[in-house]
Amino acid sequence: MKIKILIPIYNDWQSLSKLLEEINNLPISSEFQISIIVVNDASNHDREDNEETLNNIQSIKILNMKTNQGHARCIATGLKYIHEKDDFDYVIPMDGDGEDRPEEINDFLEQIKVNTEKSIVGVRIKRSENLLFKICYQLHKLITFTFAGKTIKFGNYSCLSKATVEKMIKEKATWNSFSGALTKVENDLVSIPSTRGSRYFGPSKMSFYNLIKHSLSIISVFRKTFLVRSALFIILYILLIKSNASVITAIPLVFLLIAVYSVSNLALRENMDEFDKALSNINDVENIK
Repeated sequence: MKIKILIPIYNDWQSLSKLLEEINNLPISSEFQISIIVVNDASNHDREDNEETLNNIQSIKILNMKTNQGHARCIATGLKYIHEKDDFDYVIPMDGDGEDRPEEINDFLEQIKVNTEKSIVGVRIKRSENLLFKICYQLHKLITFTFAGKTIKFGNYSCLSKATVEKMIKEKATWNSFSGALTKVENDLVSIPSTRGSRYFGPSKMSFYNLIKHSLSIISVFRKTFLVRSALFIILYILLIKSNASVITAIPLVFLLIAVYSVSNLALRENMDEFDKALSNINDVENIK
């Protein structure tokens, strides 16, 4: 069975090297053929060649992008490339910094044997970040559920069947939010527990701002639900405060209007024309193994 591991990277080549080494050392059954597709998001740091000892990985390709396009779009481009250019049975998208723990790849592969043809997601049961980030992450989940009506407990780390990949590349939301698009196109996902690992090197790139943007990107996938709920909230809130209106009581409305504006702008990123032309942003493909 042919498994493609899809890894978006921007400059973090040191982490990628460590990740590839750990994947290579996994006790993976011989029935699975592991290949790596790295999407290089126009990095400006040079990569060192050290893949010659990775004997258990069948092949490694690096798709070098012409221009930086962001994490979600790198995954979308990788899915499109694999679907159109490669022979595969499943795709495992994962981060390249160690936070998606490579030892859990075997958990996905075991589920493939049991749940044939279904896609699998890693539901995060434990995180390694500090308390403040954990609180912000719970806030992110609360905001997503409140305004989108969806509880999304997974990120990019998943194992996608060929049928799901076909759905994802036909869904314009994939160009904007991986987890939002996957939730939209698949109603019957299999879940496995996943523990968030620590970065191999350096601090996490997920700031509070990026977490809020991530929430709003997911919400934008379900913007009809968001707009209906926002309208109902505004109406009910105005009815509640009409006899006690003030600058202070208007603050929640201001924040909600900012959110509506932000979601509307993020929804514009769902550009199917751009997604269809995603492979034109590939400068070259390095077959390094």
